[in-house]
Amino acid sequence: MHSRSWYSRFAKGASRFCGRPHVFAAAIAIIAIWAISGPLFHFSDTWQLVINTATTIVTFLMVFLIQNTQNRDTEAIQVKLDELIRATKGAHNALLDLEELEDDEVDEFRKKYQLLAEAARREHESVDLTGE
Repeated sequence: MHSRSWYSRFAKGASRFCGRPHVFAAAIAIIAIWAISGPLFHFSDTWQLVINTATTIVTFLMVFLIQNTQNRDTEAIQVKLDELIRATKGAHNALLDLEELEDDEVDEFRKKYQLLAEAARREHESVDLTGE
């Protein structure tokens, strides 16, 4: 169960590393050094190209790391929710793996639950009006 791919291990480690405050501080420091070095390089096109290229590459790579982290977190949450649905007495097991259904099928479930919510609100309002 713990035999993860090299990419999964790398992405998890990299996302943990990149999310730390000292990495953010290092990024700020790099930008400050680049900005301070502007007069030294006479604010040349090459000087500007260095930061543009570096930030583009980092942004491009971070998109994949962020997506991997988000996918992993979403899948873990879905499994946990599925377990809660499965283990809760009275819950509808038809909602397990709801995220795997087509959009129109999910919309049908949503409409059914909206009707249930509206009925519950009406019942709640009638109880409030009668003071019971």
